[in-house]
Amino acid sequence: MIDVLVVDDDFRVADINSAYVAKVPGFRVTAKAHNAAQALSVLEREPVDLMLLDHYLPDESGLSLIQRIRQLGHLTDVIMVTAARDVATVQTALRYGALQYLVKPFAFAGLRVKLEAYARLRRTLEVTAEAEQDQVDQIFGTLRTAAAGAPLPKGHSAPTAELIRQVLSDAGQPLSAHEVALRSGLSRSTAQRYLKRLEQSGRLSLTLRYGETGRPEHRYTWAVR
Repeated sequence: MIDVLVVDDDFRVADINSAYVAKVPGFRVTAKAHNAAQALSVLEREPVDLMLLDHYLPDESGLSLIQRIRQLGHLTDVIMVTAARDVATVQTALRYGALQYLVKPFAFAGLRVKLEAYARLRRTLEVTAEAEQDQVDQIFGTLRTAAAGAPLPKGHSAPTAELIRQVLSDAGQPLSAHEVALRSGLSRSTAQRYLKRLEQSGRLSLTLRYGETGRPEHRYTWAVR
């Protein structure tokens, strides 16, 4: 499990973000903090893998907190979750080592793709002792997910795209359009239309499997990097 510390001065927002985290497999919230001092206290008591950090805290800024935890030797990874959208803050967060930056307000899907990308990064690092250039490129590219990127075009609904995401995520193996249609209850043509669009936007990966006829079968996997 990936242990998460949620830091937000708004108690309600902290609770909502914690509930979102709990919905993503492999993640659990081990603590919540509502100012920088509380966050530091948590880090001194127990190791935390990931901190979801608001920039606007009552006692100091989130960016200042990142600096302090690094000076104190804490290696906790940081995803900024904040309403601060000025380029200077975003740029500084990047320079201070924040792995991701999520602008409020956002829906569950926005946070989910950030967390899933972070989990992929951890898995990649766990199996890589020494890296050639292509592996280095893969590590640095793991967090560059397009899942929250291009909006769905007219005629495509987010709930249907989410249904397909869930089917592919639960499968644990690549699926054909026919299999996605059967598991989702959609028509094959609808499933094929969504799969093509999601593949074009980078939200899933496409592989080819050649059968006896020699014609390749398209098979899809969600968010493989």
